[in-house]
Amino acid sequence: MGYAVAEASLASGADVTISSSNQTRINERVKQLQTDYPSRRVQGFVCDLSRDTVKEDIEDLFKKVSKLDHIVFTATEPPKLFTYDEFTLEYWRNAGQMRLFAPFFVAQVGSKYLNPGLESSIVLTTGTSSEKPIAGWPVVASYAASLKGLTRNLALDLKPIRVNIVSPGFVETELWDHQDPEAKKGLFEWVKTATALEKIGKPEEIAEAFLWLMKDTNVTGSVAETNSGMKLV
Repeated sequence: MGYAVAEASLASGADVTISSSNQTRINERVKQLQTDYPSRRVQGFVCDLSRDTVKEDIEDLFKKVSKLDHIVFTATEPPKLFTYDEFTLEYWRNAGQMRLFAPFFVAQVGSKYLNPGLESSIVLTTGTSSEKPIAGWPVVASYAASLKGLTRNLALDLKPIRVNIVSPGFVETELWDHQDPEAKKGLFEWVKTATALEKIGKPEEIAEAFLWLMKDTNVTGSVAETNSGMKLV
């Protein structure tokens, strides 16, 4: 999804900086974006959000990036599904690293590097599980819901910088590539039956929601939903 947002931003005339924990992936994505948009500036830096030094690592990242107008946070990790008896306090803490703690520190640190004013924004990412329960996802759903509360509070704390959040349903990205092909196929078939539009979201569709929140200087503390009507079924 982050790559699709970068593409859409470049198409709208922006310069883009991308980040990932994998240098090879960054190099490949930067090269492709530079090829597709040769007139725009594209750069990429490594930042591993899974470490205990997450705040310091984020500070190092923004020092390299310097001043900017928008921050988009799409980083996540595949959900690990356990039975209720298997959930532990350690698992809860670890699950919050990418889903709540890292987004907060990105906003806390990154806001200092944003140009002041209504034209600047931070856009976070949550999921439909924040409102529509999915069996076996209590941890994921809890953090997804918490991100919405965090967004509203940040919108007040960081004003006039605008803070919003995109809430997609299931999106066909590499997030699901870790699954067995047959299991992935089965999951996607189930998702189609659980949405009003009977489809899986595409990254380029979801990217439009991020662009709206970046461009509309009259919106803050809001949730943009794009979920194929999953909440209607």
